Amino acid sequence: MFFFLLLLVLLFSVLQLTTTTSSSPPISKPNCPEKCGNITIPYPFGIGENCYHNQYYKISCINHTKPFLHKYDLEVTDIYWVGRDPYSSLWSDTDSGSQIQVLTVHSAVQNVCNSNSSINFRKSPYRFSSSFNVLGVNGCNGSAVLRNKIGDEILAGCANICGKKDSVSEYCYGDGCCVAPLSKSVVFYEIKVDHEVNSTNCMRVGLMYKEILLDDFIDDGAVPVILEWEAPSSLLVPNYKDQSVLCDDYEHTCSCGNMFEGNPYLPNGCHVLKECRKCRHGCDYFDPVFKQVHCKRNPLFKLGSVLGFSLGIGLVVLLLGSYWLYRVLKKKKEVKRRSEYYKRNGGLLLQQQIGYSEGATERSKVFPITELEKATDNFNKNRILGQGGQGTVYKGMLKDGRIVAIKKSKKVDENQLEQFINEVVILTQINHRNVVKLLGCCLETEVPLLVYEFIQNGTLYEHIHSGSEDFHITWEMRLQMAAESADAIAYLHSYSSAPIYHRDIKSANILLDDKFKAKVSDFGTSKAIDIEETHVTTLVLGTYGYLDPEYFQSNQFSEKSDVYSFGVVLVELITGKKPLCPTKDGGWISLAVEFLFHMENSRLNDILDVRVSDEGKEEEFVAVAKLAHRCLNMDDKQRPTMREIAKVLDEIRSSHLLHSTEPNSMVDNDKRVMMEMRDKDNKPSSSYTSMFFSEYAPSTNSIELSTI
Repeated sequence: MFFFLLLLVLLFSVLQLTTTTSSSPPISKPNCPEKCGNITIPYPFGIGENCYHNQYYKISCINHTKPFLHKYDLEVTDIYWVGRDPYSSLWSDTDSGSQIQVLTVHSAVQNVCNSNSSINFRKSPYRFSSSFNVLGVNGCNGSAVLRNKIGDEILAGCANICGKKDSVSEYCYGDGCCVAPLSKSVVFYEIKVDHEVNSTNCMRVGLMYKEILLDDFIDDGAVPVILEWEAPSSLLVPNYKDQSVLCDDYEHTCSCGNMFEGNPYLPNGCHVLKECRKCRHGCDYFDPVFKQVHCKRNPLFKLGSVLGFSLGIGLVVLLLGSYWLYRVLKKKKEVKRRSEYYKRNGGLLLQQQIGYSEGATERSKVFPITELEKATDNFNKNRILGQGGQGTVYKGMLKDGRIVAIKKSKKVDENQLEQFINEVVILTQINHRNVVKLLGCCLETEVPLLVYEFIQNGTLYEHIHSGSEDFHITWEMRLQMAAESADAIAYLHSYSSAPIYHRDIKSANILLDDKFKAKVSDFGTSKAIDIEETHVTTLVLGTYGYLDPEYFQSNQFSEKSDVYSFGVVLVELITGKKPLCPTKDGGWISLAVEFLFHMENSRLNDILDVRVSDEGKEEEFVAVAKLAHRCLNMDDKQRPTMREIAKVLDEIRSSHLLHSTEPNSMVDNDKRVMMEMRDKDNKPSSSYTSMFFSEYAPSTNSIELSTI
């Protein structure tokens, strides 16, 4: 630490010595000429390539004596910038901006009897200064008006009347000569002249520097004109951090600050005044009137102050360095950890599967964790949509504006990574209007994240069991949702590449979109099996109330296990009750058991949902109940397939729509159907009822509807 402090002191001394002995600060860019003749050329102006900022500031030095503004071919007689003379600038009338003096023949045109125009400085850093230029008119019996060609406004005007002699006065006393100030600076002007034709001498009119002699104006040569110039914005911005430079955004100029001199447009172009550099320990202040510099009277630093300053700097550097090192190591550790999670969760295998699957790159995506963290506000608890046995679901918005549901699943068994990845690839390729789309996954976390499309109207469970009194899902909507869900599950069961068993079908996993169309979701426990397989042996997973008793006992899950769970959903739609119902003695009973009890005792009406009991035909409720009864059969071989269920529900729904559109014509037919359904010996003729009873009705234990 002592060596570090000593090094700081020595460095400070060297810098101070360098400042004290340095020569005048540079005005032009390094290795560029500073003068052309006796005219100083400051940057952003420059002579030669890479010496000027852009073409507007390019200076051509003719014969090494005459500088010309290259773009406009104007001879430059002086260039002024704010603070060029740090002593006199405070008292100069030119400290309000930066000027360049040029000679222009456009400002003194002979034999002008109508009008003339100036150089067009539009979109350039130059303009004709109103502070230093005047409109000059020399001649008899005429007038001149200077107009702004941008805006067509009058900026100055002047008229002359000569005495008895028709001659030009030698001095501008008003007789044959006049000058007029400009109301504002201008980039492009036009002078219009009204002159007496019979006059002996044609008037000489033009814009000129107000301090020149009239003789110069009368001569045929060029006269000086003062242009105001602005510095490029790109040179102003970096100077904001330099305390030795003062910039004016309105004037687009910069100057060296108090006790500094030099060119503010060069990097580190402002240096301490040469008089201050004579002070061994720095300037206190200087007097620009008498050009006197006051040096500091107490030059000695106390050792305690030096040590305190050095220790403070060292401590700050140490803390900043430690914090920076901590951040670097933490970032590297985080990157390494994410890479390990990615590999452990099967990222390499997923890449391989995507490569083998034709078109999979367009349908599936591996999201980086940073994108999902940003989408969910770092998995803020306020973004939680729901929590269940298989994980937590968050609402998020991707960088492309899509609203998604992000599920943080339970930890994946490392022994089943290959199966998990295969299922992710398969699910991302599923394209069914009633299946929630799996957009991709993230494997850079300890627990894999699954990204689904967001379905905005909640779950079927919420609308059945927590719906408001003002709105409930009607019987027609329930039939539609049941048919759509059955069609989606049948599609999964018959998926060509590998049939998919959902394993957690329940009303909470049936989502409703903005048009209340059903979408089957949550494939966290799904299994994809080979086509020749009929079941999969696994640990019992699912939700109580929906679990297939045969699966619970044998650990063998088949497509008929999904059928059982869907049967419970059908019962929920019919009864409006939850899958687990409280009993009078404080216990719980399965809705499936209660439903089967009422069906066996012909008491369906006791548990029918009163909210929809008047919205459908009696035989519709019976048909759906019969279908649910078959789905809940303890023998899975007696249960229908999901494709058969979807077909029956579609028939029931179609018949309901027909009833609702033709109510009067169906009254007699309803009675006939009911008579047929009570007749155990005759086959009914109603389309969906006939199909249902002929295919699904038990041969024994028929339900007597007269008691319903």
